[in-house]
Amino acid sequence: MTEIRPFRRTDADAVIALWTECGLVRPWNDPRRDIERKLTVQPELFLVATTGSDLVGSVMAGYDGHRGWVNYLAVATGHRRRGLGRRLMREAEAGLRALGCPKLNLQIRTGNSAVVAFYEALGYGVDDVVSLGRRLIRDDEPTPTDASGTE
Repeated sequence: MTEIRPFRRTDADAVIALWTECGLVRPWNDPRRDIERKLTVQPELFLVATTGSDLVGSVMAGYDGHRGWVNYLAVATGHRRRGLGRRLMREAEAGLRALGCPKLNLQIRTGNSAVVAFYEALGYGVDDVVSLGRRLIRDDEPTPTDASGTE
């Protein structure tokens, strides 16, 4: 039986291994920093799925007061096509809805048609937008709290 529960700090290594297996880790994003950042804002929306002692899924969600976002939805290769990704998304959506979130956004890397099809099957559609981004803090440099010890 697979349980979905909030992330625990002891899950970090297993979560990073899962993200790596699923191709979600990129050189410019330090996954440990991503985890630490998430734990400072709505940590209850960082969920993992476990089967026995094995961590087999994750999703990271958040709400900024205007829109919700989902990141790091991952399901271990051997546990795909069993509804676990759908369950993780429904749990994330329920958490966001409980906070009053009216709309959920997510980003998919260009060319990842299998993931687009997954989300479309869940009722998501392509918005007519262009996604832009800019790094404010590079993961290979200290954050303001790392440098001074205070915020």
